Amino acid sequence: MKRFPSLKKNSDFQAVYQTGKSFANRQLVMYIKETDRAETRIGISVSKKVGNSVVRHHLTRLIRESFRLHRDMLQTGLDIIVVARAAAKESEYKTIERAFLHLCGRHNILKESK
Repeated sequence: MKRFPSLKKNSDFQAVYQTGKSFANRQLVMYIKETDRAETRIGISVSKKVGNSVVRHHLTRLIRESFRLHRDMLQTGLDIIVVARAAAKESEYKTIERAFLHLCGRHNILKESK
């Protein structure tokens, strides 16, 4: 099975937080930094303030799935960090997906549809 392209190291997260741009909506905050890599990587952060571990992992899976399904619509060579807000706790998949795509549109990282 192919590895999922994700940010793992604290130094990678800090580089995106410090030099990337951010936009937010009710459910999510998205930080983006352009890189010289060939692929787009994602890092997901869900604070303990959002809920217990079951809730946090559930939100992480929803965000990761949204990224996986729409990865071909996104530009390449980006590092993306998605931070879940407390309002996302009660949200279902379609709401998270809509919030994710909304933030991608705000950052102008969606490829032009032809």
